[in-house]
Amino acid sequence: MPQMAPLMWLYLYGFFLVALVVFMSINYFIKPFEKIDLKSDLLSSTPQPTWKL
Repeated sequence: MPQMAPLMWLYLYGFFLVALVVFMSINYFIKPFEKIDLKSDLLSSTPQPTWKL
């Protein structure tokens, strides 16, 4: 039935919108790992003694 083709595009558009919303919400709630800044950690912490045998 050729007259049903517009409904197929409507369903594909709805599926695309739902997938886009799910993808954007996953990216919003799952954040990447925080990078550790070694320079600020070394300056703020007290120097550790070096161990000698």
